[in-house]
Amino acid sequence: MNYYAPIIYQVPPEEEGFYLKTILHNKLGLSRKLVSRLKQTEQGITVNGRREYISIKVQSGDRIELRMEEEESEDILPQDIPLEILYEDEHLLIVNKEPGMIVHPTHGHYVNTIANGVVHHWKQRGENVRFRPIHRLDQETSGVLAIAKNPYVHQQISEQMIARTIHKEYLALVHGSVAEDKGTIDAPIDRDPEEPHVRIVTPDGYRAVTHYEVVQRYAGLTLVRLMLETGRTHQIRVHMKHLGHPLLGDKMYGAGSGEAAEACDRLRTEAEGDPSAHLPAAAAAGCELSRQALHAYRLAFDHPGTRNRVEFTAPLPADMQAVIDACG
Repeated sequence: MNYYAPIIYQVPPEEEGFYLKTILHNKLGLSRKLVSRLKQTEQGITVNGRREYISIKVQSGDRIELRMEEEESEDILPQDIPLEILYEDEHLLIVNKEPGMIVHPTHGHYVNTIANGVVHHWKQRGENVRFRPIHRLDQETSGVLAIAKNPYVHQQISEQMIARTIHKEYLALVHGSVAEDKGTIDAPIDRDPEEPHVRIVTPDGYRAVTHYEVVQRYAGLTLVRLMLETGRTHQIRVHMKHLGHPLLGDKMYGAGSGEAAEACDRLRTEAEGDPSAHLPAAAAAGCELSRQALHAYRLAFDHPGTRNRVEFTAPLPADMQAVIDACG
């Protein structure tokens, strides 16, 4: 039987005499389901190298090790796809997702996803790991994507997401000049009753909070930093449209309707009327982005294996950087 790298916990003096099950649940944060699973695994829970019942009392200095059986994503076809790996250890894989890539295979789309590339990468390394993305990014959104390499890490980081102790930071290019240097959008979101796949701000919706800061203003557009307090579907896109500054390239919530379309038309007119008007021309080019200009820039959380705070960042992708460079 093959196992993933163990999760190790050294009992400190102040926890001497604690029941092992107390350490597992309260200190390591294991769910009852995962504890039950480990109990049924030959080397799932050991203390100082010996398999033990969770009812025992531990001593200071005891070495607790948790081992989970290796798994494979048998339904995902390994595919040699270039990946930009930001970080990898025995517990985690962090990649910089390119815009346009789907994270996980879906009905009718079984190849050319992040999952296909990751499974191939692990096969090349001789690792049998099941693909477990900790969070999802829209197909068009680029940036930091975290993938757990065992059930414990997935559970631990998922619970940090629920507890809102994970820091997620996005960068977006939006239409217009955002007036305030920073602010908070507290506006409930729900499905549009006429178009269920679209989200709208509505008084009867679910609470949604987005914090934003202006990074730089350009002619006709603004680069903003966004931090999510809640995680509603399409939250950033819906909230920025609600603020009057939809994302560049956003086909659902941006250009093509309302103020976004008017902004693009105005910028194109200015650029055509004055060939020397470099900045408006650059901003108009931004209206032609093939996807929404949204990038998951930073992700920070407590590493379940080391219990240290870790942080990962991904540079802006080429398409967003090109618009900024043109404005410079």
